[in-house]
Amino acid sequence: MFPQPRGHEREILMNSEEIRRQASSAIEELLTSTGASKLKPGSIFVVGCSSSEITGGHIGHNSNMEAALAVLDGICPALTSRGIYLAAQCCEHLNRAIVIESEAALSYGLEPVCVRPRREAGGAFATAAYERMASPVVVEFVKAHAGMDIGGTLIGMHLKHVAVPVHLSIRRVGEAVLTCAYTRPKLIGGERAVYK
Repeated sequence: MFPQPRGHEREILMNSEEIRRQASSAIEELLTSTGASKLKPGSIFVVGCSSSEITGGHIGHNSNMEAALAVLDGICPALTSRGIYLAAQCCEHLNRAIVIESEAALSYGLEPVCVRPRREAGGAFATAAYERMASPVVVEFVKAHAGMDIGGTLIGMHLKHVAVPVHLSIRRVGEAVLTCAYTRPKLIGGERAVYK
């Protein structure tokens, strides 16, 4: 049984439209930023989302489907309209595995594992993504082209090298700290190398 929300948590729960709006504004700002605007259709965008942190709780302790669905509703239109695949990161109980469309897994040669996320093991956001995707599978790893971390979920293990942090005007979704990044190819060589 999960504890009932207290004080400011209750206020945030009652305002899922504001959470949706914050997530939508953040992803639009990120996807039009200098580096992330270069994402092509078929790219992978990883999202780690602690619904507990959004509602003012502690990560992994106050999972909330309403908050998770609000974030999903906020980010999916921007990704879908650009042909970008969502990679929804599960929580640590599933070793931060990824929920992704089977089409993307096939395209990138990702091997599915046999698990279905749920609120108590995988987290509300991954569970919501699994339920909303057309043909979801869970994979252990991806190398995403960009990502959004809502609430300190540690998406870095699923980003390609080299990750470039992006500071947005929106710093939080609900009560959760927001961290974003895109990736770029590694710069190799030395002083004689030329980079585009």
